[in-house]
Amino acid sequence: MNDIHTTEWLENITYDELKIGQSARLLRTLTLADIQAFAAVSGDTNPAHLSPEYANDTLLHGVVAHGMWGGALISALLGTQFPGPGTIYVDQALHFAKPVRIGDTLAVTATVMAKDDTKKHVELRCEVTNQKGLLVLHGTARVLAPTQKVRLPRPGTPQIQLFDPEARFRDLLRLGEGITPARCAVVHPCDNESLTGAMDAARYGLLIPVLIGPELRIRHLADEAGIDLTSAEIVPVPHSHAAAAAAPEMAAKGSVEVMMKGSLHTDEMILAVLRQPTLRTGRRMSHVFRFDVPLYPKPLLITDAALNIAPTLAEKVDIIQNAIDFARILGVERPKVAILSAVETVNPAIPSTLDAAALCKMADRGQIRGGVLDGPLAFDNAISAHAAQVKGIVSPVAGDADILAVPDLESGNMLAKQLEYLAGASVSGLVLGARVPIALTSRADGPRARVASALLALLAANNARRDHARQAWPA
Repeated sequence: MNDIHTTEWLENITYDELKIGQSARLLRTLTLADIQAFAAVSGDTNPAHLSPEYANDTLLHGVVAHGMWGGALISALLGTQFPGPGTIYVDQALHFAKPVRIGDTLAVTATVMAKDDTKKHVELRCEVTNQKGLLVLHGTARVLAPTQKVRLPRPGTPQIQLFDPEARFRDLLRLGEGITPARCAVVHPCDNESLTGAMDAARYGLLIPVLIGPELRIRHLADEAGIDLTSAEIVPVPHSHAAAAAAPEMAAKGSVEVMMKGSLHTDEMILAVLRQPTLRTGRRMSHVFRFDVPLYPKPLLITDAALNIAPTLAEKVDIIQNAIDFARILGVERPKVAILSAVETVNPAIPSTLDAAALCKMADRGQIRGGVLDGPLAFDNAISAHAAQVKGIVSPVAGDADILAVPDLESGNMLAKQLEYLAGASVSGLVLGARVPIALTSRADGPRARVASALLALLAANNARRDHARQAWPA
């Protein structure tokens, strides 16, 4: 028997070289990534393979590999090595004996059973056993074997980048486990996305929704969409301006802990908040996006891409401090802040590089606390260690940023939309710097983004609860 190993070359075994009883074998250990990749390329998203919650209640008691994943391993052995390049499948019979689970190491064996000299057909017995020696899959393959000897470089393997938004969403929701839901003023939830997002957040136990808007319109929308409003309180007002004014008043009185943007413009809502002096903290209000990016290994915060159009240096201090404080609420002990510009060197002709240098020095002097700052950094060396190395940048932030501080709203908003729509990132967003957190996403974002934003708001509100308790009961 020949064990098949990965080499730089593919070399086949011709029909004439094959002997009865000759065999070959390959080994493969099943990973979760294998299951996810097979589901992605095949379209077979059976929850028995992808959902532990569902699979645990089935007869197989847990997630298992697709049966045809084992069949694909047989195909890989026949097509690449035994007989190898030039082999054409004629037929394949398969019998599935036992499930294959994550961590199982499979030995795939093909043995020549018969040859047809007229048609150049070869019949092979195919067996797949696990690390315990148990047969999990077996069958018979009939192939048209190659007659010409071939030896050629092994082609590069296509790369599959796996990203499971559902798993990332569940991980985010776990941050809110055990936290008492926050009473939330949902401002003018008069489209399907905002109303569904608010009520979904209630269903996940994040919010107690107080819907502020035209009552008949909200109820009609709920009836059309099949949304249950049983758990919601409705505060009837005639239009979005009235809703924007009512929510900050409720927050100022302490009747809500959180606000959530519905189907109105951001500036309409934020201006109403600014008109309420009780909600001011002395710090500049700013927005933070949280992204789960498929090609980045951890959550990424971007600020400010939604509120402050062209912030001054002093305003950037508050923007960055808000983001650092929130990253710490999310569990990042000492957030790494990359202050972005077009280049990574200070250039008097590019004002954002001067701001970046000043901000870093301010952090050195304790004017910005709790994080590690570096800048100016271009986007590539802020998120790619390789890019930073090529450019000779030695920095604890470069290639490992937790927070990207953008020069202005225009550049930040374009970056955020590119991550969402071109890179497939999952997004949520929050306004910080007021007495209450404000869950704020784009009006184009769906209910999932709004639920995730509600979770961020709940975490910020719960942190405020702890601060209030510490002030009420000093050590």
